[in-house]
Amino acid sequence: MSEYIAPLRDMQFVLQELAGLERVAELPGCEEATPDLVDAVLEEAARFATEILSPLNWPGDQEGARWHDKMVTMPAGFKEAYRMFTDGGWPALACEPEWGGQGLPKVVAAAVAEMWKSANHSFSLCPLLTAGAIEALVLTGSDQLKATYLEKMVSGQWSGTMNLTEPSAGSDLAAVRTRAEPQADGSYLIFGQKIFITYGEHDLTENIIHLVLARTPTAPEGVKGISLFVVPKFMVNDDGSLGDRNDAYCVSIEHKLGIHASPTAIMAFGDHRGAVGYLVGEENRGLEYMFIMMNAARFGVGLEGVAACERAYQRARDYARERVQCTDIGVRGGPKVAIIKHPDVRRMLMTMRSRAEATRALAYVVAAAHDTALRHPDVAERKRQQAFVDLMIPVVKGWSTESGVSIASIGVQVHGGMGYVEETGAAQHLRDAQISTIYEGTTGIQANDLIGRKMARENGATLKAVIEEMRALDADLAGREGGHLAAIRSRFRAGIDALAVAGEWLVTTYGVDVRAASAGAVPFLMLLGIVAGGWQMARAGLIAQAKIDAGDSDPFYAAKIITARFYADHVLSQAAGLASSITEGVEGVNALPEDLF
Repeated sequence: MSEYIAPLRDMQFVLQELAGLERVAELPGCEEATPDLVDAVLEEAARFATEILSPLNWPGDQEGARWHDKMVTMPAGFKEAYRMFTDGGWPALACEPEWGGQGLPKVVAAAVAEMWKSANHSFSLCPLLTAGAIEALVLTGSDQLKATYLEKMVSGQWSGTMNLTEPSAGSDLAAVRTRAEPQADGSYLIFGQKIFITYGEHDLTENIIHLVLARTPTAPEGVKGISLFVVPKFMVNDDGSLGDRNDAYCVSIEHKLGIHASPTAIMAFGDHRGAVGYLVGEENRGLEYMFIMMNAARFGVGLEGVAACERAYQRARDYARERVQCTDIGVRGGPKVAIIKHPDVRRMLMTMRSRAEATRALAYVVAAAHDTALRHPDVAERKRQQAFVDLMIPVVKGWSTESGVSIASIGVQVHGGMGYVEETGAAQHLRDAQISTIYEGTTGIQANDLIGRKMARENGATLKAVIEEMRALDADLAGREGGHLAAIRSRFRAGIDALAVAGEWLVTTYGVDVRAASAGAVPFLMLLGIVAGGWQMARAGLIAQAKIDAGDSDPFYAAKIITARFYADHVLSQAAGLASSITEGVEGVNALPEDLF
């Protein structure tokens, strides 16, 4: 069974040439992100992912997290790996120096996180949730909460969770019924149950800091009446030491399709005396605050899609190089050959490779825009970049994770019958990838967010700005007669046109027939992802050609152009069909009476 090897060359190319690492390093607070430092960070992260995390992935999946008497024991090796993870300072990579962080840009942290996720999806979820909790507390917590919790969360000594979902409140958070009763000392007692809580209980850290949505007695109904609370597993004394056990317990963990080594907890708050909690920010603004954490988590889950594409591709490629079966097509009586020589296997591998590179490029570009939105000295530029990030977060989450599932499925197909057998490891990637399309908001939730909150509210202004940037690249590609770049341009231009038509139709339709618009929401998210991915692949191809024209003989650049050409021919070519299904396919979605389903 092959182990994960980080694709450092492509990561470095995307960071430097597409995400603009040099420009990010010029932002206030990012000056230490020099090329040499970033390369060193990536190389050390790659070593840790390959040598420590990847070997734990398969046995961790087989053993799984185990629950007993309200406690969860992690698979063998996980606790030791987590200690090495924290000793290496990895949880603090992109956190603020004020709280013990290293202050590196989010785009660098994104590349590192991709490695954790490819090497060991289950392990990576603990730092993902902690990072989201840290961000929420940094932006909305009181000075007291920050002083009590942040330093130890940033170091990884304590972990964090996000507690939204209840048995009767999934995506509909207006149905949250967990209650918070105010106490004389300013604290609250929390009563209720939360489900699907990732790393809600485990033995990796000495304390777990739960962020919990609940309602106070005077809260209005609906989403406007939700507050956010910090509920620690162990109380924290004034000197920072751990005190009494809080009334917050894991009563069970879920038995799941995949990510077996990640405990998904059912949490009971206040079954005995009430779980002590502390209000974050202002009362009744909890959903607003939680969205800070959710957006961070949604981007992180999008990286899981990138990681699934890459890991499944690597395993399928390695198998195709080794598996000998049949003679080469068109050669009678010849020797048996490795299946990588067969055209359809090559088609599948190129599909996997190109989707991995396209999703990675888009994710890193969005991460760099996030850095710019946070730190650029010009207010107008920060606003412009934030609008781009807001538009693209549901795409990175939705399109990348759907890509992860489809690419992992292709990986099983490359293996043939052996892909359906657990021992090759191909099936695990498919099982693990499926959850990424569901948690932190399903693909349908992401698509509705995209067309409603991100497009209709601003009349498609940001989308139009992005399309103009795409057309500027199309102009840069003009004049390339024949060859790969000309073919890429033809497909890219058609994709832009399809995106523009579908986007205009959705914005116009949303205001008069929201059901019709919503019927095309997921196809539009996929369309935007495909074209935005093609945008980055076309940029990559143009840059690679310039390197070749300047005399650079690195075969990486020729491979990049060929991969971009494949993406244009086989993925971008789907754009017109998706646009048609959006603008002309609503009748087939809504026409059938419910009793005929």
